[in-house]
Amino acid sequence: MANRRSFFHRFFGLAAAAPAVAAAQPPAGRAGGGLSILPAYARALSYRSLKQSSFDTTGGNSDRWPIEPGKMQVVFDAKGAGVISHIWFTIAAQGMHHLKELVLRMYWDGSSQPSVETPIGDFFGLNLGEYVIFENEYLGVSPGKSLNCYFAMPYKTGAKITVTNEGKQAVNSFYSNIDYMAVDSLPADTLYFHAQYRQAAPCPPSTNDWASNGDANRLKNPDGKNNYVYCETRGRGHLMGVTLGVLQNQEYWMGEGDDMIFVDDETKPLIIGTGSEDYFLGSWNFGGRDGARAFAHHQYGAQMISLPERTGGRYLCYRFHGDNPVTFTRYLKHTMEHGHANHRADNFYSCAYWYQDKPAGNFPTLPAVDLRVPRLQAVPGPGGAKVSG
Repeated sequence: MANRRSFFHRFFGLAAAAPAVAAAQPPAGRAGGGLSILPAYARALSYRSLKQSSFDTTGGNSDRWPIEPGKMQVVFDAKGAGVISHIWFTIAAQGMHHLKELVLRMYWDGSSQPSVETPIGDFFGLNLGEYVIFENEYLGVSPGKSLNCYFAMPYKTGAKITVTNEGKQAVNSFYSNIDYMAVDSLPADTLYFHAQYRQAAPCPPSTNDWASNGDANRLKNPDGKNNYVYCETRGRGHLMGVTLGVLQNQEYWMGEGDDMIFVDDETKPLIIGTGSEDYFLGSWNFGGRDGARAFAHHQYGAQMISLPERTGGRYLCYRFHGDNPVTFTRYLKHTMEHGHANHRADNFYSCAYWYQDKPAGNFPTLPAVDLRVPRLQAVPGPGGAKVSG
């Protein structure tokens, strides 16, 4: 909570409250003034706490929105300056793939292009379209299929959030509570929240010899040009992290892919890691074929591991950089190998999160809704034979 509180303070109050903060310090030469040890919630705060929700405007108990196929529902619309501090959704839908069919979009300060565009499940770390209970610093899924987000989302003149049903069946009930703070203004260096969806189903393999873990002595990948891309953007800001879902199309370990982050240079990565499970702060294949265990911590986790290292195996992973957001001044591209030197052909589905100086647009076009649903793919096996399932 201390980290989250500090994170929020960078977006509201610090600039305006500077005189009060200074006044709270003990006078020079006098020990223990007392006021400086008070937590923020024990001092006067200058914002207004507000909520927009799906409450029944008639005073009844139908506190929900139905969303028919092809329809869009505005779930948040605010004018002026503010900060969204928490989002809670829960959904009753006819479609079994509604976490992939519903698309979440967020617009800041009147921009015509969304700064967030992702299937709703991927945004909340459910990249394979099924519910898993977990919690980290920024996201959480609770019993009863409730979805929570704690990323701070500031805006200077207004904000709009929409949910669109791209499926063929109705959403009977979409429940929403969005907590936010209205303020007079925000600091000049306030950054805008972004989230972008990507997928590769399957990732294009560099070899059909997926059984030997890529033959590290033979296969090389010095520049990362064929890596899986989590996000790519231009401007100034910092990367906060990613969520990733993997559906294995092949046997054996799906990892060994190094993370490679390009910062202000499109030709070579500045940051290079040592393997997929290492990037997600696990190790040794998360425990291997017969010993893998799911885990979920504040900044990292693999909250679901099913049928590890087998065809049809499913992994959900996340890594956040809240301790050290990856800064960029002109350009950012976050990538990862899919297997050593990109030798594997598994399905990847991801959402990347970052902050940037302007609302970014020109996201890649979302794949068609049917293509977003995870399904096993036929890929070349060792020796070139096609394998599937």
